[in-house]
Amino acid sequence: MTVPLVAVAHGSRDPRSAATVRALVEVVRAQAPELDVRVSFLDLSTPLVTDVLNELHREGHREAVVVPLLLGSAYHARVDLPALVESVIRPGFAVHVSDVLGIDPALEAVALDRLSGADLTDAGIVVAAVGSSNAGANAAVAALAARWKRRLGLPVTPAFASATQPDIPAAIAELGTKRTVVASWFLAPGLLPDRIAALASEADFVAEPLGPDPRVAQVILDRYEAVMAQAIPSTAPTERTRASRRAA
Repeated sequence: MTVPLVAVAHGSRDPRSAATVRALVEVVRAQAPELDVRVSFLDLSTPLVTDVLNELHREGHREAVVVPLLLGSAYHARVDLPALVESVIRPGFAVHVSDVLGIDPALEAVALDRLSGADLTDAGIVVAAVGSSNAGANAAVAALAARWKRRLGLPVTPAFASATQPDIPAAIAELGTKRTVVASWFLAPGLLPDRIAALASEADFVAEPLGPDPRVAQVILDRYEAVMAQAIPSTAPTERTRASRRAA
């Protein structure tokens, strides 16, 4: 019995968000058909991660790997998810939690690709993210923007939908460029990306979220395999298996 991969997203009242997460999990399944991959959510959407983990236990699984589909390591990753996992742990059933997806180079590449339809002539770029009370999570987005600034040779600044500054209007004003392009540091559409689009109504281009891209799916598998190699070494995929999966 393979160790299941439980992908857990935040959840949203917007049905587009859960639909996108489900589509992404289908891509993960297609890239790793040998794995038992389940979709789950922290809140607002179903099934909840606790329900999925309890179901796995009832099915006779002794272990599971939870991969948080989160782009930052903040309250949900540090507090909410560990508490939910702790609530379902019992003798004979181990739950391993991977790192968040985070600021991964593959995800950065996807976010940049979402700007392919934008005219960057005389433009500045706003990297729009959710924002957090965790300073480290916000600093990671700011570092991403700084890397893009060096790479693209354009003005790039972060902006946040909630919890911190600068917000979208302040970031656009800070750029002071002739044209404004908004990059999306979100996994799926939903209420916050819609808020950003509304606040950036005068921008020349607003990018789509990362969505169910194969590169995002591969990062999910990378997080799973990192846990397998460390916590369950006897069942970890070989380097040849990983290389073959990426080549496919």
